[in-house]
Amino acid sequence: MSSGKHLAKGSPKPVLPDDGVLRLYSMRFCPYAQRAHLVLNAKNVPHHTIYINLTEKPEWLVDVSPLLKVPALQLVAEKDQPSLIESLIIAEYLDEKYPENPLLPKDPLRRAQDKILLERFSGITGAFMKILLHSTGLEDYWAALDIFEQELTKRGTPFFGGNKPGFVDYMIWPWFERLSVIKLKLPEEYNFDEGRFPKISKWIALLKADSVVKSFYATPEQHNEFWRTRNAGKANYDLLA
Repeated sequence: MSSGKHLAKGSPKPVLPDDGVLRLYSMRFCPYAQRAHLVLNAKNVPHHTIYINLTEKPEWLVDVSPLLKVPALQLVAEKDQPSLIESLIIAEYLDEKYPENPLLPKDPLRRAQDKILLERFSGITGAFMKILLHSTGLEDYWAALDIFEQELTKRGTPFFGGNKPGFVDYMIWPWFERLSVIKLKLPEEYNFDEGRFPKISKWIALLKADSVVKSFYATPEQHNEFWRTRNAGKANYDLLA
């Protein structure tokens, strides 16, 4: 179940069935929230989605997300109905709580290595924000991406998770879905080089065809339109509603 439109300041708190089903507070174009959607869909976990307008947040959001962040996952079947925030914490909780189709490796060393790799992904997320906010950082983005090209080459598998997408794949995918936004922001400077990133290029194509990615996917045109409206000061959160 989804609330459809993004709820804003003054919106009443949605009335949801008392069914014990997880409640995910999200924003349709947030890459961090997308992580939670991908894990929930990979594991076929039933959940309600409540979309939040992050420009004018509803007053009651603090009840389920004390830091006013999305994603926030409310565990309504647990005592006191606690909420989890931070996308990686939510994703790891879901992977452990619902063991079907495990995403993180069981081997402690491989699991640790995957978590280290995700720590290094901050170079890409940081460069992405610099590009969006200051129109600089493109070379930093490509330099950070070199690390992932080398790692995929070293692993010798089509995905970071092996022969099928795993935890790392789904946690980093949202930023690759938004490559078009970088091109929109820096049309003259944008220079993604398939020769420099052959493994990543194939990986992108494979993930675009993945059923889980397709279950929560926005096209380049849709991402670009959202960012155009956001940059104009009137973010169209309900572009896909």
